[in-house]
Amino acid sequence: MNKQLTKAEEQIMQVLWTLNEASVKEVIEKLEEPKPAYNTVSTIIRILETKEFVGHRPKGRGYVYFPLIEKDDYSNQSVHKLLNGYFGGSFKSMVSFFVKENKMDIKELENILKEINKDQRS
Repeated sequence: MNKQLTKAEEQIMQVLWTLNEASVKEVIEKLEEPKPAYNTVSTIIRILETKEFVGHRPKGRGYVYFPLIEKDDYSNQSVHKLLNGYFGGSFKSMVSFFVKENKMDIKELENILKEINKDQRS
């Protein structure tokens, strides 16, 4: 998978990742105000199907949509694209950038590194 989502597509995917499956109406209910039109959300979901991010199955008179791609897989791919596209593949450069830009203190950085090390041992 090497496809990117637009901001609108990612908003829809976030809802589907949270709910696991949903109708267009249920997706709209979870979106923030101002709510987009039904046709807008329906069109975005069809685009997501074309990109093979979403599948569907019949339910009653309509359809229920569900993610075909795990959130972790997409997140991982997005981080690698960020890392390679903006930081020349250097994790150190990326972390350094976020530490400087977010004015992160040493304690916060230590906590992040502890979390990373804990996850690697699991």
